[in-house]
Amino acid sequence: MAEIESVLKQLGQTIVEREKGEVLSFDEYLRLLAERPAAMMRNVFQLFHDMVKSSVHLMPDEYPDDPESINYVNYDTRKLFVEDSDRPFFADRLFANRLMSHVSAMKSGARQNKIYIFEGPPGSGKSTFLNNLLMKFEQYANTQDGRCYEVVWHLDRRTLGRFKEHQVGPFLEKLSHLLDEYELESQEWIHSRNILQRSGDFVEVSCPSHDSPLLMIDKHQRRAFFDNLFQNDAFKWELFTDKEYEWVFRDSPCTICTSLFQALAARLEDPEDLFRMIYVRPMRFNRRLGEGITVFNPGDRPMRQSILTNDMLQKKIDLLLGDSNEVKYLYSNFAKTNNGIYALMDVKSFNAERLLELHNIISEGIHKVEDIEENVRSLFIALMNPEDQRTIEGFHSFTDRIEFINIPYVMDLNTEVEIYRNIFGKQIDNMFLPRVLHNFARVIISSRLNIKSDALLEWIGDPEKYRLYCDEHLQILKMEIYTGHIPAWLTEEDRKRLNAKRRRKIIAESEHEGDHGFSGRESIKIFSDFFAAYARRDKMINMLHLATFFTRWRKDLRDSIPEGFIDSLVHNYDYAVLQEVKESLYYYNEQQIDRDVLHYMFAVNFEPGSVQVCSFTGEKLEITEDFLAGIEGRLLGAKVDRYTRMAFRQETQKEYTARTLTQEIMVEGKDPKDTGLFQSLKERYVFNLKEKVLEPFLENANFRRAIKDFDTDAFKTYDKRIRDDVTFLINNLSTNKYHYTKQCAKEVCVYVIDNDLAKKFQT
Repeated sequence: MAEIESVLKQLGQTIVEREKGEVLSFDEYLRLLAERPAAMMRNVFQLFHDMVKSSVHLMPDEYPDDPESINYVNYDTRKLFVEDSDRPFFADRLFANRLMSHVSAMKSGARQNKIYIFEGPPGSGKSTFLNNLLMKFEQYANTQDGRCYEVVWHLDRRTLGRFKEHQVGPFLEKLSHLLDEYELESQEWIHSRNILQRSGDFVEVSCPSHDSPLLMIDKHQRRAFFDNLFQNDAFKWELFTDKEYEWVFRDSPCTICTSLFQALAARLEDPEDLFRMIYVRPMRFNRRLGEGITVFNPGDRPMRQSILTNDMLQKKIDLLLGDSNEVKYLYSNFAKTNNGIYALMDVKSFNAERLLELHNIISEGIHKVEDIEENVRSLFIALMNPEDQRTIEGFHSFTDRIEFINIPYVMDLNTEVEIYRNIFGKQIDNMFLPRVLHNFARVIISSRLNIKSDALLEWIGDPEKYRLYCDEHLQILKMEIYTGHIPAWLTEEDRKRLNAKRRRKIIAESEHEGDHGFSGRESIKIFSDFFAAYARRDKMINMLHLATFFTRWRKDLRDSIPEGFIDSLVHNYDYAVLQEVKESLYYYNEQQIDRDVLHYMFAVNFEPGSVQVCSFTGEKLEITEDFLAGIEGRLLGAKVDRYTRMAFRQETQKEYTARTLTQEIMVEGKDPKDTGLFQSLKERYVFNLKEKVLEPFLENANFRRAIKDFDTDAFKTYDKRIRDDVTFLINNLSTNKYHYTKQCAKEVCVYVIDNDLAKKFQT
């Protein structure tokens, strides 16, 4: 029994500590404020920003040295939207960048008098997004890292008993009546500021508006007060200059706290007695109780009682203050979310009325409660379908206060695949040949993109030049850009033309996409049908299955998919697997390539016919047109014309003299092999060598048969050279770089040979 009592006591203590939290005197709070100002001095917008930032991980930049970067980065939002969630929300790269941009702006203070409306079509996951966001906010706000503090008054009866002489008689009469009325109250002892004090010695008055303790300092004295409190450091500079902290000097306490402050100041001779009655406690956020977070669904009817009070507490206050009627303990439901979050799930039915009611509250930050003005500085969030915008039509002054954030269907193919993995299990990867699962996602996303892209056409010009790798509407290219990837099949000229301005225009088009096509729910149903039809334990799902499903079996889906997209996707897949096979089959003399590139970098600075000693290798070079043209053939391809070679030679010479030699080698002291020009030339050299790597094997029937017989007894009957080449190829494809199993590698190699892909993409 003793053990049970001990366990129950410990459990009870834990509950009390969690629910009540630590109550601090105003002096103790100020000491914490001086020690940790950034953590202690936060409104709901700063708290929301810190919560999101602490939950979102910034992934490494795929192109860290890109001078044309637009900071379109990859955010890992799993901790915010997926982990510990009953219904995960998967934010694609486009939405994650959009969200993080708005969150940063919220903190700055420039967008705090607004309502944030997340607009998107049905089935885009808006409700799941908001529920998960509010859940993580509530969890964070109730931790030590996310803790915010609010005011709670402890009106000390003993101190208030020391009124001026003419106030003593009436006050004692009222106080006597008060004590008689509440004689049954607990005589429990509590510890406060190392002094044992009976709970019956004070009346606790909570601030229903969750006022920050900082607002108890007179607005006109705050600058001087903080100037004395803080050292001259970086935070103090931010506090006095950054718009993020403007609220500290601008906001006023609620009318209840203001009335109490004024009433006590008029009655207490020593101002320190007043501040001894101000206590501070952690603000508790509880969505279910409507404390700090309030969420309304469209069917939630308005409250019958819009004005809230506490008659018992009001009576105590009146008796303590001599029935002066100076303090009216009145507030509305909006007070409960002041410095918290007020959210509307779908703007329709009763929520449409609630949205319009927010007009004056958002613009002025004030709500009228009878004859009292109530402060409301909340983070207002709403969800809306595009067709519900008519709710706010005609309210031009209100639309200025609305910040729309687009939350469309997923348009990042990696995120679409993550959704399938979450629903059907990660083991589905083992049922597909590499790239095929992602190509299914590309088909779904193609229905969500606009057919025409002005930004891509302005950049690429004629899409026909990429007909072997991309569709005529360049949707495959756009999907790659949306994932943050620049395809290798782009020409060097187009890669250079992809500047920051063009990238922004391409990404900006996503704001007007994703509101049509297959919804999230539809895509899951389509994938379920596809997977059920082709998933087999003894055979992988390949591109032929994918093409057949959309073009022959589910003809009802074709109208939603751009014409010719499936064929283009097959071409793109063929190109990708061909490059992987070439890369895996290719092995080369690294030293010879380095020598050729260094010789070319050196030789372009001299006229043909001269003889020079290369300063990089020490070798004597006879610089002839044939010498230069031979290396240029490996750099540019054998079929390139003389005009292109000469232009490339001049550009290389210009880059060498302007940057490589004068800046990187002479000033920065780089090894020639570490220069940008060397790396660029070597990459070209290797690429063009790989283009020819399959030619010796395509005419050899034994090579194909050896691939099929790999890992069997029959494989031992082949010539050693063929066995070595096939083993080298399969093993390279089976590395972590390409994620093939040996069976997958065999199937892909046979596919490349049987479809003569090397000839198909021959340049």
